[in-house]
Amino acid sequence: MRKVPLGKSGLSVSRLGFGCMGLAEFYGEALSNAEAEKILEAALDRGVTFFDTADMYGAGRNEEQLSGFLKKHRNEVVLATKFAIRRGADGAWLGVTNDPKYIKEACDKSLKRLGIDEIDLYYMHRRDRSVPVEDSVGAMADLVKAGKVKALGLSEVSADTLKKAHGVHPISALQSEYSIMTRDMEAEMIPLCRELGVAFVAYSPLGRGLLTGAYRSGEDFKEGDYRRERSPRFAGDALAKNNALVDKLREIAKTKDATLAQIALAWVLAKGDDIIPIPGTKKLGRLDENLGALDVSLSAADIAAIESAVPADAVVGARYPEMAASSLNG
Repeated sequence: MRKVPLGKSGLSVSRLGFGCMGLAEFYGEALSNAEAEKILEAALDRGVTFFDTADMYGAGRNEEQLSGFLKKHRNEVVLATKFAIRRGADGAWLGVTNDPKYIKEACDKSLKRLGIDEIDLYYMHRRDRSVPVEDSVGAMADLVKAGKVKALGLSEVSADTLKKAHGVHPISALQSEYSIMTRDMEAEMIPLCRELGVAFVAYSPLGRGLLTGAYRSGEDFKEGDYRRERSPRFAGDALAKNNALVDKLREIAKTKDATLAQIALAWVLAKGDDIIPIPGTKKLGRLDENLGALDVSLSAADIAAIESAVPADAVVGARYPEMAASSLNG
């Protein structure tokens, strides 16, 4: 597995990372800690060294799922986690906060759940517009000085916020959704990241599973999968229209002797070493399939064909429900 720099942090990460969210919540039944550790071990064995979680995934459970794995492999991995989206012990949603005092408390709680002394990359998960970003990043910088965090990141923020934050303390990574079906980051955010030397971490590079071709109707979702009820791109007529685009991509995949998922990931990988996709999965077979994308070579003509098959403006439905979307681009 080739490694690439994580911005100017001094950290190097595997070319393909691993998003841990689905191990604990959102995509059907959560894995047990033992099951989660098994898939994490498999990813590491295959060269993945960049693992991404957040304190809100499973209301803290996802961080706890990583603790045993980290105890054995702390020096082998780069661990990213996040703060800002508050959850109750019962999973209730309690809003977003970037209050400096809260940030420091959240960091201590994450460190305890993870069972580690220092977080490699600490993200502001969402922007709380009621708090000046300079104050929030100042508190994050204090965590770096205290030796609790190595590098800082932001998730789903505007260009203006990234510039202001970077002026307070170097931002090493900007995380946002990016795939052949979600390309709005190309207009302003990715160019700005390159100007500032900030790595771009692409979550949901498989379109929340849409680009695997596995979801053709509402019947394909397991109980507890939020996409069945709350994801606009998987709802009603939107799913059928989006799958028509996926079918065009499938034909291109056949010409490259690759799967749909591999073509989708290869497209993201082809956009530059400073763009690091972090697909997640609960299945060993899917893990191996995703890693197979690293062996798919795309020419300029292939990339053009992929982008012609799935035009950015042809995708139907917002990527988040309206309420959740209000917290984006802060």
